[in-house]
Amino acid sequence: MIKSLYVRVVLTFLGAVILSIFTASLLINHIYIGQIKKALQDHMISSGKMMIKAYEQAEGGDLDYLMTGVSALPGYAVHMYDSKGKLLYVSSEVHQRQLELEAVHVPEVLHGGVFRSGINKGEGGMTVGLPLTVNGSPGALFITPEVNELVSMIGGFLKTQLLFILGFGSLFILIAARYIVQPLRRLTRATRRMSKGDFSVSLSTKRGDEIGQLTQSFNVMAKELGTLEESRKRFVSDVSHEIQSPLTSIKGFTQALKYKQLDEQTRMRLLDIIEAESDRLSRLSGDLLQLSTLEYEHMQLSPGKFSLDEQLRQVVIALEPQWSAKEMTVNLDVLPVIIEADEDRLSQIWSNLLSNSIKHTNNGGTIDIKVSLSGEQVLVEIADTGSGIPEEELHHIFKPFYKVDKSRERKVGGSGLGLSIVKRIVDLHKGQIEVASTPGKGTTVSVQLPQFYYKPEL
Repeated sequence: MIKSLYVRVVLTFLGAVILSIFTASLLINHIYIGQIKKALQDHMISSGKMMIKAYEQAEGGDLDYLMTGVSALPGYAVHMYDSKGKLLYVSSEVHQRQLELEAVHVPEVLHGGVFRSGINKGEGGMTVGLPLTVNGSPGALFITPEVNELVSMIGGFLKTQLLFILGFGSLFILIAARYIVQPLRRLTRATRRMSKGDFSVSLSTKRGDEIGQLTQSFNVMAKELGTLEESRKRFVSDVSHEIQSPLTSIKGFTQALKYKQLDEQTRMRLLDIIEAESDRLSRLSGDLLQLSTLEYEHMQLSPGKFSLDEQLRQVVIALEPQWSAKEMTVNLDVLPVIIEADEDRLSQIWSNLLSNSIKHTNNGGTIDIKVSLSGEQVLVEIADTGSGIPEEELHHIFKPFYKVDKSRERKVGGSGLGLSIVKRIVDLHKGQIEVASTPGKGTTVSVQLPQFYYKPEL
């Protein structure tokens, strides 16, 4: 039960309140009650001395006159002792404990000392003792305020008030803690649903605090995971179809070669088909393995210096059978640049991007490849006049397994892994990749890479 956040919040609050009350009581008692007690004692001593001085200046006036004047002090009890410590006068009812306290300190006062209660340990109250002379003999006058019971009553009232504060505060924190913890409990239930594969969960909130922000982040995460799960399922379906199709072809043509009498030309044609289907499977498995390596392992690059413009030319030449078959025009506008990077990985970037442009550009289209310098980085732009990408799809295209046009992708081939591989390689080189596209007009992919050296033409 202690593991519950609700219980921890309540116990923390109660502990803080109790500690605060205890600390405040000590401070109040030390600072204020001590000062009040001292101020009251000073007032009693000052008033008592004035009475005694007036009596002594009367040159042995009547003692009853002195007692009447002293006892006229409002709210005080007055006791007077003679030189032998005998109680001569009592203005009000005497408590035995008070008499015992005064009896201990009568000799001190008779010898001219002034007594204040509370100085010695265990002494309470606010009694003061003053020396005086009665008919030529020393005497002792003790004055005690008659407000001890009122002070005790006030103290009891304050303690009761603090207990009520503690009680109502505990009740309110129980309610408030439930309000604080309830969204977290909802999040817990929602995460359990997500752990079972339900990504449709969504939590509503109007809060703007940290819990509200956490709820909104959870909704975004659930939506993203749901999109990724749909892409994964779609990818599995696509891959299953792409694997099953060549396997079926390979199996069928193998059986034909095995059981039928075929002429050499037909046999070679079937073997070419089997080889092409095998290449499809090999490329698919290679893409999957490469993405797994780039995403989930600590990929180590092998950087070196090489000519970027020459690499782009080699990629264009390597893909000439594809773009020439569609009667496309490829324009190269490249600066002579030496770049420090992983040559093989960068070649994959250009091959993937150029292949995509060729696939999604109609016959007779144009592809422009441009290399320019941007500050301390080199900028490579590949622009085509293809079908383009809808704006709402642009932020998804680098996700694994994602395909913009599912029906068309089956015709042009591809598994939806190429751009994910490109993005990961660019990130490993600490570069940036951006895509701008207009449906029906074409797409421009911009790749920025650091660590280049300009090589001017001779």
